[in-house]
Amino acid sequence: MRILLVEDDLEQLEPLQGILSEAGYIVDAAEDGEIAQWLISQKDYDLLIVDWMLPTISGLALCRQYRLSGKNAPVLMLTAKDTTADKVMSLDAGADDYLVKPADLVELLARVRALGRRVPNWQGYSLRIADLQFHLAELSVERSQVKVELSPREGQLLEYLMRHPNQVLTRNQIEEALWEYGMEPESNALTVLIRKLRQRLQVLGAEDWIRTVYGMGYRLNPQE
Repeated sequence: MRILLVEDDLEQLEPLQGILSEAGYIVDAAEDGEIAQWLISQKDYDLLIVDWMLPTISGLALCRQYRLSGKNAPVLMLTAKDTTADKVMSLDAGADDYLVKPADLVELLARVRALGRRVPNWQGYSLRIADLQFHLAELSVERSQVKVELSPREGQLLEYLMRHPNQVLTRNQIEEALWEYGMEPESNALTVLIRKLRQRLQVLGAEDWIRTVYGMGYRLNPQE
């Protein structure tokens, strides 16, 4: 899952980015509203974590603009503003959840997981398509009572494909989803990663679920 973290205090931004990355998320960080606005125009995110009091563009304005643009990823407002009026204003601006600083990190990660589950193919703590089940917490994929463990990178790729089933995803889209902003993957990195994931799925008889669409990219084509 790709997250945009917007926080102007580096003493909070860097540790939080590290914790989210250790939890397996791909995290882009922005220190002010303008940078965040530009990143949003360049990439699609699965979740935004936004501080309210930001330089240049406030988190509240950023949230309003995000909704007006038609984008619908969940937004978690993380702020020191703690009155009921603040919470109402934030939710009315388009935020989906609200957490007051200083936040308990265990609770924050739980809320991130909960917001990330707002996709149709979530079941419990897993993503499921047809008879293929991906357990995100333990990084394993299961089919017909056979289970295979994945590396963190393989898991990020499978999660992205399962969040966009039956869609042709270009190489550029997948690379943007899996690599943090400013990190350029080697030219064959995605090809190698796709091959490794297919090898894992081969054990489950599902290696052909990842179809190559020549000249375009890849598509997860589940068997019903």
